[in-house]
Amino acid sequence: MRTHRLTRTALATALVIAMSGCSLAPTYKVPTVEVPASWHEGDTSWHRAAPADNLQRGAWWNSFGDATLDKLEGQLESGNLTLAIAASRYDQALAFQAQVHSATLPDVGVSGSADNSRQSDNRPLRGNGQPNEYDANDLHMGAGYELDFWGKVRNEVAQATAEAQASGADLATARLSLQARLADLYFQLRDLDVQADILAQTLKGYDQALTTTRNRVHEGIDSGLAEARARTQLADARAQADENDAQRALTEHAIAVLVGQSPSSFRVPAEAETPSLPPVPSSVPSSILQRRPDIAAAERRTFAANAGIGVTRAAFFPDFSLTALAGFQNTGTNPFFAYGNRLWAVGPALSLSLFDGGLRRARERAARDEFDQASSQYKLTVLNAFQEVEDNLALLDRLGREGANEQEAVAAAAESQRIAQNRYDEGVVNYLEVVTAQSAFLQAKRSAATIDTRRLQASVNLVRALGGGWDASELAQR
Repeated sequence: MRTHRLTRTALATALVIAMSGCSLAPTYKVPTVEVPASWHEGDTSWHRAAPADNLQRGAWWNSFGDATLDKLEGQLESGNLTLAIAASRYDQALAFQAQVHSATLPDVGVSGSADNSRQSDNRPLRGNGQPNEYDANDLHMGAGYELDFWGKVRNEVAQATAEAQASGADLATARLSLQARLADLYFQLRDLDVQADILAQTLKGYDQALTTTRNRVHEGIDSGLAEARARTQLADARAQADENDAQRALTEHAIAVLVGQSPSSFRVPAEAETPSLPPVPSSVPSSILQRRPDIAAAERRTFAANAGIGVTRAAFFPDFSLTALAGFQNTGTNPFFAYGNRLWAVGPALSLSLFDGGLRRARERAARDEFDQASSQYKLTVLNAFQEVEDNLALLDRLGREGANEQEAVAAAAESQRIAQNRYDEGVVNYLEVVTAQSAFLQAKRSAATIDTRRLQASVNLVRALGGGWDASELAQR
């Protein structure tokens, strides 16, 4: 008899182990996206470069060689509130993952009670000799475990784990975006400092020109029209300087909020020099799939949606669980832990919904639709990533050529201004020629400075588009 019972137990255990490997989730495959062999923009040597061989891991902004930017990026990591919110969401996702994972282990608990009760004299079916008042003392320990025959629990765990990994990638995306935003604003601030220096030098020259013109008018060499034009030009340049100062204040305030400080007390000292443009970070098209945290997040959510299909399909099959209970119970008339007061119960439980009005079918369709949406979102994220890389490669290439042409324009405008001033001093032309040449020179200098800043910003955006030194392997490490 005992041998027969052991045999049945062994067979049941083997059946449980065999069925525990079952999963109703479809076989997962990463959605396919056509990856080009090389980038369309940029030169061929850049195409052949090794994946991210000169893109610094983590502190990618160090390549710009600006100590103030390095300091601000460090303050962003510790003080930015948007980043703190993203970190809290990630912690919340990890906590939910732990909750779901707890279902893979038995639920063990203990309970007890000590009641004094009185039953009604007119209680139905009351036996003769039963006391009106009695004690009921209980103490028992119970355990329950869901047998995951259809992979429901495992798919729930896989789904929660993938969602947590996606949240971790979201945190990396938020960090990278904020870092790039800070660098972008910082270079904008430095551009405004350069513009302020150009305008300050221009105002000094315009002021001297106005003094010279007034003297010529006073001596009868020139008319009041020349003086009016000189005053107009000086006032317009002052207005440009005021507008530049206003834009600098707004940019400085935005940087203050990014690093978690009050704009009222935050200051970045002016410096009329832009950082040097670093080498273009190297990569190949396929590597962007591992380098972009937003792509990793989209892929993990696709995997989670696939596991969700397995969860909904498991609802069509019965749920099995094992429960066990052991303890003591008495009425207070003898020692509580007496041998005769023992109790126990053990056995399986099964539940299956026979009719739900199509609820389970609808949930399965919704899960499949969610997977289709996640798959399409993954493909869209990849395509957007390729566009961002190509866009910034194109900007760096075109802005480089534009900057060279603008420098030629600055040199030509400076020569034009010199000639116009000499001809005016000689009385050959009126002051309008000088004003026109000076305005062209100022505009050319400001445009050249703006192009330099745009090249720096395009470089930052290219780093962000390539993932900023992040790698999908970081998800596994967490």
